[in-house]
Amino acid sequence: MGREVSESCVESLLIEMVSSYCNRFYADKQELAARRIEAIGYQVGHQLSERYTMERPRFSDHLEAIKFICKDFWSEIFKKQIDNLKTNHRGTFVLQDNHFRWLSRMSIESSPEMVVSSPDGEDKASQAMSMHLYFPCGIIRGALSNLGIPCAVSADISSLPACSFVIRIKA
Repeated sequence: MGREVSESCVESLLIEMVSSYCNRFYADKQELAARRIEAIGYQVGHQLSERYTMERPRFSDHLEAIKFICKDFWSEIFKKQIDNLKTNHRGTFVLQDNHFRWLSRMSIESSPEMVVSSPDGEDKASQAMSMHLYFPCGIIRGALSNLGIPCAVSADISSLPACSFVIRIKA
């Protein structure tokens, strides 16, 4: 029997983790907070990938491993598959989730104090939203690392709750 955790518990944990790292531990060092959140996601992804591939043979190529992430791995975590996978056949993959669960209850309607721009020109509401994506980026990177694929993962929000994850395989 598999062990499962309530989805609301995971969402609450993610919200508290981002809040703690951004507002308490690294309040004046957002880049450091982002790296730490991504590192935690990396460990989670690495361990989940180990668990979900225990009974499988090793993947023969990058595309096969990415398809595993899009179908089986994503289904285990989010109870649905990735909606769209695109590739340029040169080591870049774009995973599109049109209803990313961890963003489905978030809103970018900002209060007046959240409209204040940061030094890089991004408003605080957008910055807070992007901080929540470092954890799933880390999960993807950790899972692929465990499968022997070193990569960089970034995320983009086009319109809530849709989200794209860009995976760049390192040569």
